[in-house]
Amino acid sequence: MTHTIRMTMAQALTRAMARQMTVVGGQTIPIFAGVWAIFGHGNVAGLGEALYGERDSLNTFRAHNEQSMAHAGIAFAKASRRRRFMAATTSIGPGATNMVTAAALAHVNRLPILLLPGDVFAGRVPDPVLQQIEDFGDGTISANDCFKPVSRYFDRITRPEQIMPAFERAMAVLTDPAECGPVTLALCQDVQTEAFDYPVDFFRERLWTPRRQGPDRTELAASVDALKKAKKPLIIIGGGVFYGEAEQQVLDFCQQHGLPMAVTQAGKGAIPDDHPLMMGALGVTGTQAANELAREADLVLALGTRLQDFTTGSRSLFRNPDCRLIGLNCVPFDAHKHNALPLVCDVRRGIEELAPALGCYHAPASWCEKAAQKKKAWQQSAARITASNITAPDLPSDAEVIGAVQRTSEASDVVVCAAGGLPGELHKLWTASQTGSYHIEYGFSCMGYEIAGGLGVKMADPSRQVTVMVGDGSYLMMNSEIATSVAMGVKLVIVVLDNRGFGCINRLQAATGGAPFNNLWKDSWSQTDIAIDFAAHARALGADSCHVDHIAALETALIHARQATKTQVIVIDTDPQHSTSEGGNWWDVAVPEHSDRQDVQQARSHYETSIKNRHAQ
Repeated sequence: MTHTIRMTMAQALTRAMARQMTVVGGQTIPIFAGVWAIFGHGNVAGLGEALYGERDSLNTFRAHNEQSMAHAGIAFAKASRRRRFMAATTSIGPGATNMVTAAALAHVNRLPILLLPGDVFAGRVPDPVLQQIEDFGDGTISANDCFKPVSRYFDRITRPEQIMPAFERAMAVLTDPAECGPVTLALCQDVQTEAFDYPVDFFRERLWTPRRQGPDRTELAASVDALKKAKKPLIIIGGGVFYGEAEQQVLDFCQQHGLPMAVTQAGKGAIPDDHPLMMGALGVTGTQAANELAREADLVLALGTRLQDFTTGSRSLFRNPDCRLIGLNCVPFDAHKHNALPLVCDVRRGIEELAPALGCYHAPASWCEKAAQKKKAWQQSAARITASNITAPDLPSDAEVIGAVQRTSEASDVVVCAAGGLPGELHKLWTASQTGSYHIEYGFSCMGYEIAGGLGVKMADPSRQVTVMVGDGSYLMMNSEIATSVAMGVKLVIVVLDNRGFGCINRLQAATGGAPFNNLWKDSWSQTDIAIDFAAHARALGADSCHVDHIAALETALIHARQATKTQVIVIDTDPQHSTSEGGNWWDVAVPEHSDRQDVQQARSHYETSIKNRHAQ
């Protein structure tokens, strides 16, 4: 009996990938939804031939930019709750390094993707090969070493048999709830084509299901004790609630014990925004309701969040000197942050054990009543902020555009955004009423993610309309996957908000005392407010497009776009100066300690006062 099969390393890798399975909705399906590929001399002969041979069981997709194709794969994994993911392959030079930004984004957001950049010759005879980076003091270095700090696991395959332990480790990381993140396997281009007698067991079908770790008894008891003593509890809903498929358990827990909730960017939508106990966004981009409760809270239970500075207001938000923090997280690194009581476990398992242990505990009626009053007040503010002001002579604000998109959306629609001022406005103002309907990349806050991310989200669930909201700055950075969406027949609705520059950073520059400089077109070296015809550009990429002049026209265009069958791009000019002042919290952005400009001096004085107030808490 033959117990081995001879094939190239690349063929062995693709065959093994095609045989990794998972269960979604009761059905066993491949865990790899496909491979994004832009071929070059470093991967076309080896991996390209292997992918062609496996084309019936492992889809290959062609993109136009290496960074954006990886973004699409990452967005797919996020929309799939990390239960399925994709791979991306490039050649050895700029194609590989183009993916480093995407790797960092996946690393920050704890999202799985398998990156397969080609690498230099392991045999080294042709050195230096085209596009090879040469380190004068280390012959083992290649451009792919850039991936090491932004990968959860990195390996360079220099012999064909090495792919077996490397791929096993890769799968373990990609599917682990705590270690989850990008994996890079750098594939030396000669080794991709070398043959080896692989054991047939390497290609057996393997099923990967979520690991649900229970809580430690001691940590659970400490958390229960702290919760039972709480007079002003607040629950933070993080992305771990979504990835852990714990929405219903968390909602039942909060309803049973009368616990108000606030939400991070990654967690928004896990619990409906219109639920009476949901106070909305927390932190720098938070609602008044959520932040006012957070400032008073004496107990904060953080569920599946890494507690970055936008969530905690640069550690200035939780002001009650008696406030205790419980970090319920499957990642010990995150569970211990901010001197928290750690509760290291799966979110669903943790809540299932916390709920009965709390017994008849219920937050005090006065605290619940205060939460209800603050929520009602915020809802009234948000409705006013997002209303269409048809008589206003000025350009519409981002908030008014958000209101128009919301009014023409269905509950099942998914809004996609990243970077700039829009994510902050959406975090505050968007009403997400269904799981997965809010998809914002704000961990790495990466300009250019939006359109590629929308493509990945739509591929994850073609039944839902995906509306991408993107500023002109991000659009100019990365728009090529409009053509990909048209070519693939993956329809997106893209709303481009043109404020003629980097409006968000322009506002931050002003807030820190800076002079208007190099952010808006009119303040840059060009000294002119240039006009870019984004609608014409989008048409050139194959999309249907239009430019609208006001909010009412935007709503009409959005209604029309819903009925269309291919990607739609709608452009509207917006006010670069205006942002929502209601809600929010201080954010630590350092101001120069010395400047000849009075505006900077005043901003520094305010900054020093804010720092002192934070340290006094």
